[in-house]
Amino acid sequence: MNVTRTWNTHHINHQPYHLHLGKHHSSTSDLPFHMATPSAPEHNKTETASLTVSCTDLASSLALSLVDSFPAVFATARMVALMEIASARVLTPFLQPGQLSVGVSVDVTHSAPTPIGSKVDAEAKYLGRTGKGDKLFEFEVVARDEGGEIGRARHVRAIVDSKRLEDGAAKRVVKKEVAEL
Repeated sequence: MNVTRTWNTHHINHQPYHLHLGKHHSSTSDLPFHMATPSAPEHNKTETASLTVSCTDLASSLALSLVDSFPAVFATARMVALMEIASARVLTPFLQPGQLSVGVSVDVTHSAPTPIGSKVDAEAKYLGRTGKGDKLFEFEVVARDEGGEIGRARHVRAIVDSKRLEDGAAKRVVKKEVAEL
């Protein structure tokens, strides 16, 4: 006979969640997996990522040839990367072993330049689930330096199996190379 038991535990935000088991277990330590965690952060949960702008963070370091000319200020690409890191940190507690979060889309405005040596902070705020089946996670992210806001973005992330993602990427490139032959 199958007995369903509800385990009621609390996460750091003190929100209960339930795990239904197919058979009785005397304690959580004899479960064949980690205890379930809430499936998403609380709305408005925030995390930050910071860096001090160095030579490698400058737009001028992104040039691929001598004809490429960019200013010696904090690169938009590096600001987006910092915004992604802050957003990923919000999701980290909800990842299972072998999972990671990846960026799906970024709608960004880089509104002010930042010189080398300045500290930049990106703060990501979780807005909620989005996408088909609510499988995606949406964030509002603001980047600031000592002078104030330098950029703002709407960012969407997905939680994926890292091995499956990497294997899929490798297969996609191999298929394209074979098709070109």
